[in-house]
Amino acid sequence: MASKRKPALKSVYRRQLSAKLKELREKADLTMAEVAVAIEVNQGSLSRIESGDRGTSPVLVKAMLDCYGVSDPVVREDILDLVRADQAQRQQWWRKYSAVINTTQYGGYLALESSATSFRSYEPQLLPGLLQTADYARQVITEMRVDLTAEQVEALVKVRMGRQERVLGQEDAPKLWAVIDEGAIRRVEGTPAVLKGQLEHLLEVAPRTNITVQLLPFAAGFHPGLYGSFMLMGFPEPNPDVVWVENLTNSVYFEEPEDVARYTEVFDHLRARALGPPETRTRINKILKEL
Repeated sequence: MASKRKPALKSVYRRQLSAKLKELREKADLTMAEVAVAIEVNQGSLSRIESGDRGTSPVLVKAMLDCYGVSDPVVREDILDLVRADQAQRQQWWRKYSAVINTTQYGGYLALESSATSFRSYEPQLLPGLLQTADYARQVITEMRVDLTAEQVEALVKVRMGRQERVLGQEDAPKLWAVIDEGAIRRVEGTPAVLKGQLEHLLEVAPRTNITVQLLPFAAGFHPGLYGSFMLMGFPEPNPDVVWVENLTNSVYFEEPEDVARYTEVFDHLRARALGPPETRTRINKILKEL
């Protein structure tokens, strides 16, 4: 079944802003052409702002709100806060790594991740990036991205560690629910030191109230997750959840309700068949003792 695919470039704040501006314009019973004439702005620019394809400034939004007859100071300030938040998010902390991020088509994911309030991750082959140690990340990136130089690999390792600090290290951290296939853990048995450090790290972060880790054992047999890894990201209302899927040459996200519902159903099947968090910790401890 064909699904709608889009590049993930819009921040959650921009998506909220575009929806509110469109709603206010329609409530004022104005066409985009009429607004363009009234505030002396190109109609194409207004269209891209309403669709969320481009950012804007407080000055322009104030002119739009004046045109729409929005005088309530609370409503105006809420909308201007969205403009400022989108501008702040465009000042990306990972910009100094933009050269290597552009080659890995990673920037869109980071923009979404930085504003998400929840994550539901399924990984059949690897540990989720937000739970990886630096040594594990370095080995994974080196082996998977043979086209990158050692310096580029280190840059991506630093980005991955920076993501963990900024996403999970904040005071009001998002919730992360990770279902990890047993194969993802067994895959690094050939490098026991890396595996030992990674498993110890999992045991260290698992008790956090915002983190749930479940191991899907080999005994689960065939299951819906065999199609591959995915990440479900949740955002503040009224923004829809997003499904992020990555492959060899590109990354795409889906936000259509039927797509999100299908992946949510699959995730629910996987977490139901996986070991519970206590049993997962017991199994990880058992693997550690075997090393």
